Amino acid sequence: MENISKDDNRYQQAERKVKKMKNFYVFTFIYFAVNIFILFLNYGGLKPNETIWQLKYFALPLFWGIGVVGYGMSLFLPGFILGNKWEEKKIKELMEKEKQL
Repeated sequence: MENISKDDNRYQQAERKVKKMKNFYVFTFIYFAVNIFILFLNYGGLKPNETIWQLKYFALPLFWGIGVVGYGMSLFLPGFILGNKWEEKKIKELMEKEKQL
């Protein structure tokens, strides 16, 4: 394994990606823990002949889950939404426009 300096651009990019991955895992854990707790509380407060399988009990987990999935896709499938290397292409495009001015 080659020795990589902390000043190396590749190291810094990898470090940023690892931090994003760690944040994703923490957010996913929090998502499951909080939603299980909320569903447990809702289950305890059910009225007779009422079921937990109603949309009002799953609206928060559903929409929050869409956000978690979107964040995961942006992290693990970066080319899925904006294409591969979109940021780099956009930066070069903007720099070229600045040179022309």
